Amino acid sequence: MEGNIRGKDTSSEIKVSFWKDKDKTLINPDLFSGKADEIAKKLTSDRKESRDKSNKSSQIRKFYDEVIMFNRRVKDNPSEFEKILPYLQMLNAKAAYAEGRELISSGFKEFIKKNITQVTEAKDLDVFASFFEAIMGYYKYYNPKN
Repeated sequence: MEGNIRGKDTSSEIKVSFWKDKDKTLINPDLFSGKADEIAKKLTSDRKESRDKSNKSSQIRKFYDEVIMFNRRVKDNPSEFEKILPYLQMLNAKAAYAEGRELISSGFKEFIKKNITQVTEAKDLDVFASFFEAIMGYYKYYNPKN
C-alpha cells in the first residue's frame, strides 16, 4: 500500500511505501533515509511558510510520542494491536484539530493520514514508528533551535 504526502502545494507530493516486499518483510530501503529526509524538508518548508506558527517540534513530537507509545504496547503484547488500532486512527482527528488551530500544516496532517492508512497489522506499526523516528531526526537537523 502506498500513501502520498502533500502540503498546500499539491505539486509537492511525496510517495511513501513502507515495504519493498511485505510478504518477505523487506522494508523499503529508502524509507528511513531518502523519504524521511524529504518529508522533514517538506515539514520545515511548511513551517517557514507559516512564519514558524505551525509544525513546531513540540507539536510534531506529540504525535510521534503517541505512535511510539502504541508501538511499545503492541510489542509488549501483540494481541493489543486490534485494541489500539482505533486509537491510532484517532490521530487523524487530532491532526485535523491541530491543523484547524494552525498548530500543524496540512502537509503534516496528510503525513499522519497517509501513513496511518498503511498500518493494518503490527509489523506496519513498527515500521511506521521507525520511519517517524527517522523523520524526527532529520526534522531536528533542519530546525536545530526549535
